[in-house]
Amino acid sequence: MPTPYDTTLCLEELRAALALHGITLPSLRMDLPTFAATYEPPAGLITLGNCNTATARALAAALREAAER
Repeated sequence: MPTPYDTTLCLEELRAALALHGITLPSLRMDLPTFAATYEPPAGLITLGNCNTATARALAAALREAAER
């Protein structure tokens, strides 16, 4: 079962990977209520949050580029 620490590490990895593409998701954070819930399988969720259209386009372009490799 992932711990809050595991989820924090995952969050930081995602933040760092996005930064490599010049992408910042200002609302990127852990979804704390999931640690109190009984989801199956038990795991913490990461909230990607909101972003403007320029950021969404940059994210889409980075994903397309990665898929083409």
